[in-house]
Amino acid sequence: MIYLLEDDNNIRSFVIYALNNSGLEATGFAHPKDFWNALDSAIPELLLLDIMLPDEDGLTVLAKLRKRSDTKNLPIILLTAKTTEYDKVIGLDSGADDYIAKPFGTMELISRIRALLRRTRPESEKNEYICGSLYVCPSKHIIKVNGNDVPLTLKEYELLLLLMKNDGRVFTRDELLTKIWDYGFDGESRTVDVHVRTLRSKLGECGKFIETVRGIGYRFGGKSE
Repeated sequence: MIYLLEDDNNIRSFVIYALNNSGLEATGFAHPKDFWNALDSAIPELLLLDIMLPDEDGLTVLAKLRKRSDTKNLPIILLTAKTTEYDKVIGLDSGADDYIAKPFGTMELISRIRALLRRTRPESEKNEYICGSLYVCPSKHIIKVNGNDVPLTLKEYELLLLLMKNDGRVFTRDELLTKIWDYGFDGESRTVDVHVRTLRSKLGECGKFIETVRGIGYRFGGKSE
C-alpha cells in the first residue's frame, strides 16, 4: 500500500487513480491528522508527501517519521512546487529518499516509485510459482500445466516469469519490450502481442491468467502462490 499526503483535491484524486490503475495500491489523505490516524493502523510500503500542508508542513511530518522506530526506514518521496536547488537539498537532507517537483508527469512519478520500491524491498527469489494447475520452477527451468511439461521458447519463458513474479501489476508493451527484448518502444508492439498469444495457447487452460488490460498492456491475474 502507498500513502499520499496531499491537500490539493485534484492532484490527490488524479495520482491515486493513476497509481491504482497501474497496479500500485494507493490511498490518499488531505490532512496530516488523517494520515497519522491511518498510520496507527497500518504502515505503508511507501509515502508520497507534499511539503505545503495545512497545520503541519511536510518537512515536519518527515522529521517525525524519521524519529519513529516503525517508520524510520519508510521510503518517502517529496512532492512540492518548490524547485530551487536549496529546497531540494533541504528535503533530501531531512530524510527524503527522492524529490519530484510539481507539475510532474504521471509516468515519471510511477517510474520513480517503482525504482524506489526496487531499491528498498528485500530480495526474495521464490523457488517456485504455482497458480491453479500452472507450476513454474525458475531454478530448474520447469513449466508444467496439470503435471505436463510445457515447452516454451526463451522469450516466452521470460515473459511468463516476469508476469508471475509481479502478479497483478500491469506492464505496458513498452515495458515488456524493454525488459524482455532489451529495446525501447518503437511502435512494434505486435512483437509482444504475438508472444502473448502464443504463450496463452501453449498454457492451455492456464492461458487465461495472462490478462489483457485494454489500452495499456498485460498482467498476470491469477494470484500465484
